[in-house]
Amino acid sequence: MRHNKKVNHLGRKSGHRKALLASMASSLILKKRITTTEAKAKALKPYLEPLVTKSKEDTTHSRRVVFSYLKDKAATAELFRTIAPKVADRPGGYLRILHIGFRQGDATEMVLVEFVDFNEAALAAAPKAEKKTTRRSRAKKAEAAPEAAPEAPAAEAPAAE
Repeated sequence: MRHNKKVNHLGRKSGHRKALLASMASSLILKKRITTTEAKAKALKPYLEPLVTKSKEDTTHSRRVVFSYLKDKAATAELFRTIAPKVADRPGGYLRILHIGFRQGDATEMVLVEFVDFNEAALAAAPKAEKKTTRRSRAKKAEAAPEAAPEAPAAEAPAAE
């Protein structure tokens, strides 16, 4: 049984697992989107999100801490220069995991891991989805309100003259 075992070991020793997560995190930072297995993506999310939070504060100490995890100077620079300013107002949840199907050879669940603020298609579609509708009777009241609104100014206009 796996009681109180929070870390998925991914079938690797700790050194190999740390190197794998550092490599995946660096690739994701540089490319903004990677395809991997679901287990690796779920292990990557708690590994990388604290580093993104740490990168919001651009100090020498935070850069050194992030570099100790990523072990890639280009990825560290990209994280602090490009990603951190764009996610500065977001309180967390920097990564999105999208299921894309099963791998041909062994039927492993494959996912797409991406930064939420760097998906141009989702950002372009977001302003269009501002109108909210409900299935309740509130929608009828909202339609009736604009009809009553034009009558009110017409009644007030003669009183003002």
